Amino acid sequence: MIILKSPDEIEKMARAGRILASTRHQVLEAVRPGVTTAELDAVAEEHTRASGAVASFKGYRGFPASICASVNEELVHGIPGERVLKEGDLLSLDFGAIWEGYHADSAITVFVGGAAPSGEAEKLVRVTEEALEAGLSQVREGGRLSDIGHAVQQVVEGAGFGVVREYVGHGIGQSMHEDPPIPNYGEPGRGPELRPGMALAIEPMVTLGDWATRVLDDDWTVVTEDGSLCAHFEHTVALTGDGARVLTGD
Repeated sequence: MIILKSPDEIEKMARAGRILASTRHQVLEAVRPGVTTAELDAVAEEHTRASGAVASFKGYRGFPASICASVNEELVHGIPGERVLKEGDLLSLDFGAIWEGYHADSAITVFVGGAAPSGEAEKLVRVTEEALEAGLSQVREGGRLSDIGHAVQQVVEGAGFGVVREYVGHGIGQSMHEDPPIPNYGEPGRGPELRPGMALAIEPMVTLGDWATRVLDDDWTVVTEDGSLCAHFEHTVALTGDGARVLTGD
């Protein structure tokens, strides 16, 4: 069941989104060679709590950290720990924040040290972010849910990359994951009609090679089956009477 949000509920999600964006900025400032992913998690935890919010991920189905930190072939759900980041690592960071019971969710992929290790890796990140923008552009009243995934797929596969099938975007609100699921692929013009009050987390997940994935023995970290690099971008967006409103932007 898709739960439509009132303007007041969207404002609470927007407040969560502003805190998340500020936390994201603080963590990105700390990303550099020699830092551990656990240290980045500590920055996020401290800033989120200091802002009066709660990290969405910590304790969610037993997840032990405030952010997900996934490196290189790790797609999503990487557990922060003692892994030391190196120059040129591809780092995907996923953030969630709760304000007065309402969630916001966002992800970004960056290169440690700022420089891409190859032209292909640089293109992967750029295309994944462009795919997110394409998906967001389809959030408009009267459209269909599958228009979002179709737009993402067109950008990704048009650039020669793989669109992950096993993991998708989602509705969001008082729960981090609500209906509807939002695949990053498919034909346009299908699924529920987009209506004011919908709040969606749109998150392209893209691979340099094949799109197949597997889960590591920690039962959380998702990696590409073929070991190829991957990238992940995400924003929370609400559809209002005035159009789409990105709640987790800078």
